[in-house]
Amino acid sequence: MSALKDKLKADLAASMKARDEVRLRTVRMALAAIGVEEVAGKTARELSDEEVVKVLGKEAKKRKEASEAFASAGRAAQAQAELDEQAVLEEYLPAQLPDEELYRLVDEAIAESGASGPQAMGQVMKVVNPKVAGRAEGGRVAAAVRARLAG
Repeated sequence: MSALKDKLKADLAASMKARDEVRLRTVRMALAAIGVEEVAGKTARELSDEEVVKVLGKEAKKRKEASEAFASAGRAAQAQAELDEQAVLEEYLPAQLPDEELYRLVDEAIAESGASGPQAMGQVMKVVNPKVAGRAEGGRVAAAVRARLAG
């Protein structure tokens, strides 16, 4: 079993004892999402820590998008609940790259691939994505690549 999944299970028990409803509901949801991912496909399998981080990242992104939708619909209480869940999930994710570090990695990828101009964005993304995996959102990486190639 992955170390991250073990930590989630331990935190589930701790949040039950502490009666921390937000953490309890969020960790349960995360473990359920991991379970669904483990049985998806032809055969059941155990997820690695890297795969668990991807699942948690997807769940955190869902919470962010739901929060924005609730906020735009004028439902502040539900929006705040989604933000609270997102904050709990982000505790299990690797720290996000600061902008300077992201731009440095993008510049290295551009130099490595020899790309120039906006039409080479795909080449650069192929090189930079493995380097930033889980530490920066895809949209943020794409925006950085686009900015560097444009100017």
